[in-house]
Amino acid sequence: MKNKKVTFADIARYTNFSKTTISRYFNNPDSLTLENQKIIAQALIDLDYKENKVGRILASGKTEFIGVIIPNLYLHYYAEILNQILGSYETFGYKFLVFVGNSSEETERRYIRELLAYNIEGMIVLSHTIPSKELVSYHIPIVTIEREDQYTSSVNTDNYMGGVQAASLLYKNNCDVFIHINVDVSKQVPAYGRIQGFVDTCTENHLPFELLLKDLGNTYAENKKVIQELALYLDEKYAGRKKGIFLANDTYANIFLNYLIRLHGTLRDDYRIIGFDNSPISSEAVIPTSTVGQQIDKIAYTAMEILVEQMNERKKRRPAVISEPIHKVITPILFNRDTTAG
Repeated sequence: MKNKKVTFADIARYTNFSKTTISRYFNNPDSLTLENQKIIAQALIDLDYKENKVGRILASGKTEFIGVIIPNLYLHYYAEILNQILGSYETFGYKFLVFVGNSSEETERRYIRELLAYNIEGMIVLSHTIPSKELVSYHIPIVTIEREDQYTSSVNTDNYMGGVQAASLLYKNNCDVFIHINVDVSKQVPAYGRIQGFVDTCTENHLPFELLLKDLGNTYAENKKVIQELALYLDEKYAGRKKGIFLANDTYANIFLNYLIRLHGTLRDDYRIIGFDNSPISSEAVIPTSTVGQQIDKIAYTAMEILVEQMNERKKRRPAVISEPIHKVITPILFNRDTTAG
């Protein structure tokens, strides 16, 4: 038997079950008793059964594939959250088809059409390009992460709390001036809360602050160029004053930190720096960088939980219609490292 491809008929003969019962084991195992499940499972071992995934897909129409649209991989946050999503295979059993967007609506629409052609069962979207109202028009389960989510289920960090945590830590460091570097985020995007939390904390405590909301570009090289220009601007404008710098993510914070070290040979005592995300670059930087930690593993796991629940519901004979999107908010955790430790 081990010299040929094992079929359902072979398993049925070996176990004295019908082919229908064997099919139920693969497609709806809970419909069988535990004892019969164990008998069939042992038979698969005895017969050295290798599952034909292609045949199963053709028979059931279920691919066990999830599509992922992610903006880029040069920002360490996106690389780490993709790592966590891909790592969920052991828990949920789904495989992933990943496209990296380029801020082009037409290109990302083409990516989605390609994913749908592969009969994906659901999709996780981190890209900001296509509105959530359009995403739901594709009529598959979708969960978005850290982007506009009026019409889609989503998982986001409590960005407002993160902005408050960052400003409060800089306040405790007795900074003379408080600066936040970010892109000009729309109010519909969860990350806008980082800006608002920072501004509200500074305002309530009568702290002098400056917002530097700039187009930072769409590549690492563009980010580096603009952030270095901003670092030089702040170094000159606030010379001699203790500057508390809150950057929108850890990649930006690392660029800023590296430039200051190249400029001055060290991180001078008139700087305090905090990033956002707690991606690996923050703890592994030449000077471990303080950050507002998104619980990236929890965000990825929660997104998969919501998506799998919706996909499983659609497989039922009479699926329940989800009347409202599900929105989960994850609490950030502050990491006080060397760049705010004096």
